[in-house]
Amino acid sequence: MPIATPEVYNEMLDRAKAGKFAYPAINVTSSQTLNAALRGFAEAESDGIVQISTGGAEFLGGQYSKDMVTGAVALAEYAHIIAEKYPVNIALHTDHCPKDKLDGYVRPLLALSKKRVDAGLTPLFQSHMWDGSAETLADNLEIAQELLEQARAAKIILEVEITPTGGEEDGVSHEINDELYTTVDDAIRTAEALGLGEKGRYLLAASFGNVHGVYKPGNVVLRPELLKELNDGVAAKFGKASPFDFVFHGGSGSTEQEILTALENGVVKMNIDTDTQYAFTRPVAGHMFQNYDGVLKVDGEVGNKKAYDPRTWGKLAEASMAARVVQATQNLRSAGNKIK
Repeated sequence: MPIATPEVYNEMLDRAKAGKFAYPAINVTSSQTLNAALRGFAEAESDGIVQISTGGAEFLGGQYSKDMVTGAVALAEYAHIIAEKYPVNIALHTDHCPKDKLDGYVRPLLALSKKRVDAGLTPLFQSHMWDGSAETLADNLEIAQELLEQARAAKIILEVEITPTGGEEDGVSHEINDELYTTVDDAIRTAEALGLGEKGRYLLAASFGNVHGVYKPGNVVLRPELLKELNDGVAAKFGKASPFDFVFHGGSGSTEQEILTALENGVVKMNIDTDTQYAFTRPVAGHMFQNYDGVLKVDGEVGNKKAYDPRTWGKLAEASMAARVVQATQNLRSAGNKIK
């Protein structure tokens, strides 16, 4: 199937919310990790989301120029072609973008998609994220209003993060403390500024103790039940039941019960990066250790071309990452739920 149209992406999100499941949003940094993600979704018979962070886009742009827009556009164009060979719907998304990178990443990409839409084409990406969690909520929402208007004009969904997620990702970091919990007042102010769909659709990354990166269960206190409080608080004021489409950030190490509670309370998208990075790298490390004399020209020998051929260890990496994507779809209950 081709990359999801705006209409199909909206249907994907509506189905997830109604069915109380969520799509894994898999961060990719190369054509190879993209193929692994697509393979995992296809094997699980799950639609899904593939996303590129600012750091991933810079890496994709090549270390000579490190141009984020070039990197993101190149992989997105590749995805539009190769996704047609996979029997699932895939949405393309850009992950965390802080204020100082908007002009070099999200704004140019929005403008590019607007030109495509004006020419009768679909947008290049289906959603973009504005990460204003380092700003005051007032400044965050002011920028979000501007971006939401531009996104709506380009038939794109905006994701906003209104309060901090702990840990570090692509240079944006927050301490792990009591501020990692969004309040009902925060949610109401968000609804007042951005509306509840009439100004354009958006996804809400609210904080309920989430932390980016690597941590073991028990080290972080997640409160996914807080999402129900946010929805109920806004519903009581505005009269719209279950108003938000929530995103689960910083989910590595989450328990099965924490994930299920989040799904029951409106999460439709869950970001996965750390776990798939490890899944991709682990078999490569194993191959190198097991084939030490083959991948290195030790003591003047010639090595083993079949051992150091990138296709040899690359296939192992793809298969491992794809299996982790399948596991994610099962955990989030999107497996077997692709749009027929």
